[in-house]
Amino acid sequence: MKINLKFLLLLLMTSAAQANSVTGVPSFAVECPGKFLVQADQDGPVMINNKEADTKAINDRHFEAKGSGITLSIVLADDDSVAVTSTGKAPNGVCQSVDD
Repeated sequence: MKINLKFLLLLLMTSAAQANSVTGVPSFAVECPGKFLVQADQDGPVMINNKEADTKAINDRHFEAKGSGITLSIVLADDDSVAVTSTGKAPNGVCQSVDD
């Protein structure tokens, strides 16, 4: 019985840890208007100023992330480049790539 409870708890924790991982999210690092730093590893999660954003797939090349009062549109182009735009409490606009 204890083994079943431990397994169930482990399964629930694993699901919660991957809640905002979205298959297909590209790896990128950009700075958006209003000095918002946005980063993502391949397949997410998307982080806005080091806080995890709620991310969803619109289709296999377009994603939306919300958090910290802004909404991001993340588009993966045919050449695999990434374009990120932001709307919300900060000035709206195109986010610029940052070097690691």
